[in-house]
Amino acid sequence: MRWLMPAIASVLAVPLSSGCAIDKGTALAADFEKDWAGTADVARIHTTKNNTLPFGGTATGELVLAEGTSADVVSERVDELRDYVARHSNITGRITADGITFTVVAEQRRTREVLALWGSLTADDDVVGGDINDASRKNTHGWRSEITAVDATGAMVVFKDMVSDGGRHRPLSDATSLTVGSARGVRPGLSVRTGFDGTLPTEAIAAYEAVVAEHPVVSAGLHPDRLTIVVAKGADPVRAGELAKSAAPGLGDAVEVRSDRR
Repeated sequence: MRWLMPAIASVLAVPLSSGCAIDKGTALAADFEKDWAGTADVARIHTTKNNTLPFGGTATGELVLAEGTSADVVSERVDELRDYVARHSNITGRITADGITFTVVAEQRRTREVLALWGSLTADDDVVGGDINDASRKNTHGWRSEITAVDATGAMVVFKDMVSDGGRHRPLSDATSLTVGSARGVRPGLSVRTGFDGTLPTEAIAAYEAVVAEHPVVSAGLHPDRLTIVVAKGADPVRAGELAKSAAPGLGDAVEVRSDRR
């Protein structure tokens, strides 16, 4: 059996490719960086990896396009990345351009839709950033979108646009969840969310708008099943709470209105 030892040693010494590497996620991430290095209009490449031992793993590769990259070039890079992820099933491809990051999937229809949404969001003066991520599960497609608006007014406008067919933004046909919030540090602040299944916060919106019409609001969080509103000092939180509950009877005790402590 001694003659087997050199053969075994020589096999173990052969470098493993990404297809059978022990840390496959790490190898996939390295391959992504190598494959996209030097690509025109790509300012930076970010990768993350997930190693599932033995010999398993996934990676995410993000192309950050240079500031001022034209929409035509963005579309070209999206097409190239879509082809890449179609050929590399264990890699998730993402692109960041003009402050919006989105996932590029192998299916052309879905990628065309998310590219169109990127275009309308970057043309919207109310939008300052966003992330549109693939939230698909086995046999079910979905998107999870998180959008940042300039202020509370803009956040509400963008949210309503994105969940209706008549707005500036065409809804994704496979949308699962959406969050639109005002920029960090901006007051008044607002966050409007659908449920994880896309359920709209219809009553919470009605209650919020009823309160805002009569009281200064510092911040608010709107969900399909609950509502939190903070009114400014000097405002009457009891009266504001009555207004909110009257406009959202279905939320019951899940309506919270309190005064700002700052």
